[in-house]
Amino acid sequence: VIESISYKGPSATIKTHHNVGGLPASMKLKLIEPLRELFKDEVRELGLALGIDEVSVFRHPFPGPGLAIRILGEVTAERVKILQEADDIVIEELYKSGHYRLIGQAFVVLLPVKSVGVMGDGRTYENVACVRCVETTDYMTADFYHLPYDVMSTMSSRVINEVRGINRLCYDISSKPPATIEW
Repeated sequence: VIESISYKGPSATIKTHHNVGGLPASMKLKLIEPLRELFKDEVRELGLALGIDEVSVFRHPFPGPGLAIRILGEVTAERVKILQEADDIVIEELYKSGHYRLIGQAFVVLLPVKSVGVMGDGRTYENVACVRCVETTDYMTADFYHLPYDVMSTMSSRVINEVRGINRLCYDISSKPPATIEW
């Protein structure tokens, strides 16, 4: 299933649909994929029609490979823990501020970059993380979500003060295209 299509000629496969394929060609079972052709927005619409609770239906899409895809550079248990803590804070603040349901997808990326900072009376040399929030209707195109400064400020203060290992938090303002939603 190709997510991108050209109306001017042959399509280049920019990326294929998530969670399709990757299984062995021969299995001792029959694979039934009733949602294979549906995209995220269509799956949400179907979920509501089936009466699935809204918390589950509107949970932000999560990458198939898990958090490791949001850790650029070496993936270690320590970096996973750092990312989990930062992501939990960001999602919690989106719920508290009433923005979670307005955003198509939100998450934190842990970058392979260290930054100098000052905490207390000392200098720190810690990780940089980036918040990505997008608004979209189809996930084929997306624009960065215009999160209010006070919400970003709260996120930044909490992540930097509560997550040991991060001393700088950035906000991604890239659109898709040319960027993708995930990093």
